[in-house]
Amino acid sequence: MGDDTDNLRDALSIPAAADDEEAAAIVAAVGAHVRDSEAAAAAAAEGGEETWDGERWAFAGRLDALQGRAARVPESAPTDAWTASGRTDRF
Repeated sequence: MGDDTDNLRDALSIPAAADDEEAAAIVAAVGAHVRDSEAAAAAAAEGGEETWDGERWAFAGRLDALQGRAARVPESAPTDAWTASGRTDRF
């Protein structure tokens, strides 16, 4: 494992009953979460607010493919794909 993973593993409280595979899975999941948070913070620090520019039609196509219905994604829809997907019944 790399230095970052070793540091993370040392900082976590992993149950004593966890075997090596379970401990590795816990470290991997938490590590992925930390990396995602760091990436989001870096993107926010770069400035500019996330917009739907060039993405609304792709998201509308995904709606059509997955839900079998055409919908226009409003500009006011949340730019976070997970949040927007939870609100597809509204547009």
